[in-house]
Amino acid sequence: MRFAPPLTAARLLRRYQRFLADMELPDGRRLTAHCPNTGAMLGCRDAGMRAWLSKAANPARKYAWTWELVEALPGVLVGIHTGRSNGLVREAIVTGVIRELQGYALLTAEVPAGEGFRVDFLLTGHAAQPDCYLEVKNVTAAVEGGAALFPDAVSERASRHLRELMTRVAAGHRAMLCFCVQRDDVQEVCPADAIDPLYGRSLRAAMRQGVEVCAYGARVQPDEVTLYRKLQVNIE
Repeated sequence: MRFAPPLTAARLLRRYQRFLADMELPDGRRLTAHCPNTGAMLGCRDAGMRAWLSKAANPARKYAWTWELVEALPGVLVGIHTGRSNGLVREAIVTGVIRELQGYALLTAEVPAGEGFRVDFLLTGHAAQPDCYLEVKNVTAAVEGGAALFPDAVSERASRHLRELMTRVAAGHRAMLCFCVQRDDVQEVCPADAIDPLYGRSLRAAMRQGVEVCAYGARVQPDEVTLYRKLQVNIE
């Protein structure tokens, strides 16, 4: 996924009210950008961090700038825009990076899959596999030792999505959760049990019931973000 036009470098001053972030441009101008991440953004929201912004083509938008990337550690860029994760996963399926999902004829986004639940993707038309319901979760938080964590805040919604995937498996379909890890300094994804123990229990229960779970890591650069390698999912 390439950024066109190119992103603009900035410095983070503060992130607040979940959806807003004050930034300073290299020439000293200050602006308020939209923050497209409702999580806690652990390790990705400290004042003074380098950041990169995109500018909306629509001049009528209230906040013209959107926060896309942050340098969480020296040389480690993280994609904080949760809205990019579905596009990254779609791209990785089409290009064959996510091998578990090869062979399907049709990929449909935002499909109703239960009362009040829309699954991110439905894959159909495989010669040997049942239809697959795919849910995508964006991952940005990490700890020492190369482990990424999800979620970074309590998320009943994420646990509910796992329960919905379990119902798809019970109905004879295939169901998968894909962790889209928008950073390149980790080797595995772990449930953040200390932050949201319910999610950890729900994830393990879903896997026992046949929900497939995979994780893919991204190469994050100021001009492009690309999923390119499979990561381990560690539930121990």
